[in-house]
Parts: sequence; structure tokens; C-alpha cells
Amino acid sequence: MAEHKYTIPRLISLLYRSGHMYIAGRLKEREIGRGQYIFLNALYKGDGLSQEELAEYLMIDKGTTAKALKKLEEQGYVVRKARESDKRFNRVFLTPKALEIKDEVRGVLSDWRSLLTEGLSENDKELVWTLLERMGENAARLAKEASPPDGPAPEPKSKEGEPS
Repeated sequence: MAEHKYTIPRLISLLYRSGHMYIAGRLKEREIGRGQYIFLNALYKGDGLSQEELAEYLMIDKGTTAKALKKLEEQGYVVRKARESDKRFNRVFLTPKALEIKDEVRGVLSDWRSLLTEGLSENDKELVWTLLERMGENAARLAKEASPPDGPAPEPKSKEGEPS
């Protein structure tokens, strides 16, 4: 393999952090921060998911999920409704306020993807996607193998949100 200036984890970290900064900056007027837009986007794909389903889908721990949803709830973007039979089980629903900004949020995410892939051919874009998916699968498998029995790593999700 050829010598490269940065390691793969460093580049992925740079993409992740830069993406958060770009998206949060674009959504600042809506008071949607780095940790919230991903929950809105997931709910735009499937409103009414449980907190646990959201955490699993986004591969984020339950505590961070609860904190982000609390902030979104305080801002009027989501409501959490407890199941009658089990008050600990919450379903999360988008409010009209969240639905009003759906196109804006989705547009910001689309803009980020377009800016990232600027200058790449369609074949290159597809190749990058395929390689990153494969790397994600490898990472999830390795994390699962290395994790204790009570805390396996979640499976990566495909473009459609299904386990790969």
C-alpha cells in the first residue's frame, strides 16, 4: 500500500467532525445542534419509532439518545408518548414544527453529500459508497468479536436503513 499523509481513521474522523460542524452551522437558526439533526432525519424516515429503536438504528447509546430527544422535545420538534402498558417504553413522534422544516433539514444533508463528492464521477461516488459500506461491516464485525458478551456492536445499516 502506498504511503498516505493521513490514516483512514483520521480521515473518517475529519469527515465526521466537519460534517457535524457544517450541518449544525446551517441549522443554527433552527436551534438544532450537532446531536439532534440525525434524530430528526431518522424520524423523517420512520416516525413513531421507540427510543430504543432510534438508538439502535443510529448506533448511539441510550443515554445520548434520551438527552438529544429531551432537547428536541423542549424545542417543540418531537413528542414522546409512553406506552400504556409500560411507561418506560417511549415512542417518538415528529411535531408539525419538525415537519415544517423537513425539506430544509434534508436539503442541508443533501448539500453536504454533494459538497463532499464534488468533482467525483458517478462511478467514483458509487465506489466510495461501496468501499465505506464494506469497511463499516468489517468494523462492526471486529467490534462485535472484541466486545464483552453483554454489549455487542450493532450491525451497520445499508442505504435503506436495513442491516447490511
